[in-house]
Amino acid sequence: MNVVEIKWQDTIPVRHQVLWPHKPPEFCRVEGDEQALHFAVMNNQNIVCVASLYIDNNTARLRKFATLDAFQGKGIGASMISHLINNLKQQGINYLWFDARESALGFYQRFGFETTGALFYKSDVAYYKMCKSL
Repeated sequence: MNVVEIKWQDTIPVRHQVLWPHKPPEFCRVEGDEQALHFAVMNNQNIVCVASLYIDNNTARLRKFATLDAFQGKGIGASMISHLINNLKQQGINYLWFDARESALGFYQRFGFETTGALFYKSDVAYYKMCKSL
């Protein structure tokens, strides 16, 4: 699976459909999108998975990582995470963190990410902060 760089605007449809379908599409925009790096996995010219990295010095934050339901469980998200980690290491970034939905903890733990801090909520969805030294 090829991971390609895309414009932030191209992430919104997948972010909206997967993460916040009951909110307006604008809810899926993130402050700093214009400066962040955005990636996609394509299937027949269609974006099926997106992820965005916000870099500050030697630290990166993953935000709005989403795979369309029909493509989940097929290794696409795993390919994306592996690509992002390799990309960050090549740039000299040594720390990656994000807020993970509680329902996705097992997925991230397979890559060595660990939870830090207590459970918290965003718009009635349970999250943990997760991180990993690269």
